[in-house]
Amino acid sequence: MMHFGANLKLLRNRTKRSQEEVATDLGLTRSTYSGYENGVAQPSLEMLVALSNYYKVTSDDLIKKDLSKASESELGLIEKGIQVDVKGQKLRVLTSVTNENNEDLIELIPEKARAGYAAGYADPDYLKVLPTFHLPFLARDRKYRSFPIKGDSMPPVVEGSYVVAEFVQNWMSIRNGTPCIVVTKDDGIVFKILHNFLESDQSFKLISTNPSYEPYMVHVNDIIEIWKFVNYISPELPEVRMDDSLVSKSLRNLQDEIQELRAKMKS
Repeated sequence: MMHFGANLKLLRNRTKRSQEEVATDLGLTRSTYSGYENGVAQPSLEMLVALSNYYKVTSDDLIKKDLSKASESELGLIEKGIQVDVKGQKLRVLTSVTNENNEDLIELIPEKARAGYAAGYADPDYLKVLPTFHLPFLARDRKYRSFPIKGDSMPPVVEGSYVVAEFVQNWMSIRNGTPCIVVTKDDGIVFKILHNFLESDQSFKLISTNPSYEPYMVHVNDIIEIWKFVNYISPELPEVRMDDSLVSKSLRNLQDEIQELRAKMKS
């Protein structure tokens, strides 16, 4: 089973347990457990699941991955339940639409197609019927997609707008305060400000710019894709707010105009 025995030994040593202690915890004899580590015995499917749960490592990683080559931080993430490639070292599946010159187009997810995106994001049949467009000022070596915005949680981006966002391969690279489209298994498409807690909690904190909406945490195992905000297309002109100095200047100009008007009336 490839790296199974060596991984068991490495994980046991990391927990500072003896073979006898692990065997007792799992209801095995020491010789049976020792056989697993030495590669002379193979566990049943039920025992493989039990070992996976015991060491908090997926069965797939336990069997196929050489954990001795993982860094300390990577081992920590694996043991804490990270089951996705947060660093993007393995290419994430990303289906895209191209034009006749083999240039990537920006797929626009219409409001009617929003609900099905979490299931169809990698399905060519789903993507090929979507409207597409091209923005020549965007980088050619990156992938973009446009998502519909619902609700009032992210002003000045209003409901009915479309956010154009760049695909994020390495989630560890996301800095605190970065606005992103997050595609989740349960909530579908959400647009939020992200704070990165991957190292400590294997999660992102999602924050709205509208203070009436409480921040919340989403574990990476519940996230399908992350797209970093680039720009947005809106049906409404954002509200223009002048700062105090501009307001004061406008008032002074108005007062000057009133004084001039009074002077003209007297003359």
